[in-house]
Amino acid sequence: MPVDPKGSMPIRNEEDIVASRQAVRQLTQQLKFSLVDQTKMITAASELSRNTLVHGGGGQMRWEVVEDGLKRGLRLHFEDTGPGIPDVKLAMTDGWTSGSGMGLGLPGSKRLVNEFEVDSAAGQGTRVRITRWK
Repeated sequence: MPVDPKGSMPIRNEEDIVASRQAVRQLTQQLKFSLVDQTKMITAASELSRNTLVHGGGGQMRWEVVEDGLKRGLRLHFEDTGPGIPDVKLAMTDGWTSGSGMGLGLPGSKRLVNEFEVDSAAGQGTRVRITRWK
């Protein structure tokens, strides 16, 4: 069953992380991403979904199919209202870890996509936006 080109889903437990990966897989297949690009986007989504649950206390993933001229892509938004990231610059440093997840962290996820933005501050939750172009 095709996934709508725009939508959202909650990230509240492990099953939601699995569901987010499945949705991203279906979306990248619908967009005819190569297998390598599908894997990169699914991996980034998995890591960011886990961050949303573990560090943000849960939240949501929103998605949209985007176009820029002749290019089409997939943009994912991960949003939570958790404690936020006190030092985004430190969190974006290779090798820095909070001790959980797949060990990719934010910088690893950034390397898997074409566009990456993070907006967070202590006490204000976190919003991460990623885009991969076909």
